[in-house]
Amino acid sequence: MHQMTLAEIARGLADKKFSSEELTKVLLARITQLDPQLNSFISLTEELALAQAKAADARRANGESGALLGAPIAHKDLFCTQGIRTSCGSKMLDNFKAPYDATVVAKLAAAGAVTLGKTNMDEFAMGSANESSWYGAVKNPWNLEHVPGGSSGGSAAAVAARLLPAATATDTGGSIRQPAAFTNLTGLKPTYGRVSRWGMIAYASSLDQGGPLARTAEDCAILLQGMAGFDQNDSTSIDEPVPDYSAGLNTSLQGLRIGVPKEYFSAGLDPRIAELIQNSIKELQKLGAVIKEISLPNMQHAIPAYYVIAPAEASSNLSRFDGVRFGHRCENPENLIDLYKRSRGEGFGPEVQRRIMVGAYALSAGYYDAYYLKAQKIRRLVKNDFMAAFNEVDIILGPTTPNPAWKLGAKNSDPVAAYLEDVYTITANLAGLPGLSMPAGFVDGLPVGVQLLAPYFQEGRLLNVAHQYQLNTDWHTRTPTGF
Repeated sequence: MHQMTLAEIARGLADKKFSSEELTKVLLARITQLDPQLNSFISLTEELALAQAKAADARRANGESGALLGAPIAHKDLFCTQGIRTSCGSKMLDNFKAPYDATVVAKLAAAGAVTLGKTNMDEFAMGSANESSWYGAVKNPWNLEHVPGGSSGGSAAAVAARLLPAATATDTGGSIRQPAAFTNLTGLKPTYGRVSRWGMIAYASSLDQGGPLARTAEDCAILLQGMAGFDQNDSTSIDEPVPDYSAGLNTSLQGLRIGVPKEYFSAGLDPRIAELIQNSIKELQKLGAVIKEISLPNMQHAIPAYYVIAPAEASSNLSRFDGVRFGHRCENPENLIDLYKRSRGEGFGPEVQRRIMVGAYALSAGYYDAYYLKAQKIRRLVKNDFMAAFNEVDIILGPTTPNPAWKLGAKNSDPVAAYLEDVYTITANLAGLPGLSMPAGFVDGLPVGVQLLAPYFQEGRLLNVAHQYQLNTDWHTRTPTGF
């Protein structure tokens, strides 16, 4: 049962080959047995899962249907879930039980999805390795000595290890696509505003976006269908009709114009990954796609711009965690200033503290124009590059990451080295574009991903290309040894 995709589970439940309750019990037992090796879950919600599974079975018995009705998933632990710990991977929120459901959680629950638990993540989604979590690092199931990527590494590791078929995740600078690449999954960051951020604890509000992590593009289409849509509670949600993503998966790629930016193939890219990307291009050409070289000249400025904008927004968003209203509070504070200082100093880990300090500095009087304002101008130039490129091509293709997953601890002493691993992913967040990573092969036994980017609200096009590619390749079917 654990090897089934979300689509196969939907068919099996519809054909009454097994019940949601039976499947849920199998997967909960599997998580209990195997997750100690991975540390991919922060909280397991057995009682909730079994209750939701029984309810889903009852709904099916009454004639209801739906691809997510009775399907087991997990939520990244920054989506608020009513009455259940929502920690954001931080000591600051270790004791926080959300009083309401995030819109994404509520929508998926209404569709009948079964929540198995909350997955581990980099603290407040800040990281590229899932090593900054207060609950400990997550291990990559392909090699337990390597990172699974971050910040959605818990969701990625759990799905890759077949502990469950799919999970929710979030992407601020690549945190869905990079873990997908590192763990041989398909991960989709939707257009900014496509998925509600209400109840999703914010890191950088103008960059954060929720999306699906699964083994196939077909599964991502199913999960995104349940997540996407306008939400009046979220002022950044866009009132745009949600298409039937599954219906468009089988469209022909004949004549599809794929742009390959020359800037992607620089000295920083592992040549073995470059070769796998070229192989993917050849595969898509066989399916009728037309390849064209393009240029994204301002890509080189994206990382410094991102690492001004994101920490600036984080310093503002995280100011609410002050030990007064909720979250961690220090013991026996001498006064209000002592309460603030010690609560925040004890509650936040080093990476979060680093980014808060950088952000506060960039926003401070005398430096705002020199850093934050200039970064926002670069952001506009990055977006303009994409708009010009999409006048010539339908999608853009390149590597998801410059290197395969690194060893646990390898970049802990050099945060900038980890930041540079986001070079191919952050531009989509700066521009608000949809992006997808899909499996493209292996280097030294570790998975490699190819990234696809599309114009606004063209998630269906990305899923279509990935699905056609997966019908003609088998990288996405490979399973890590031992799982």
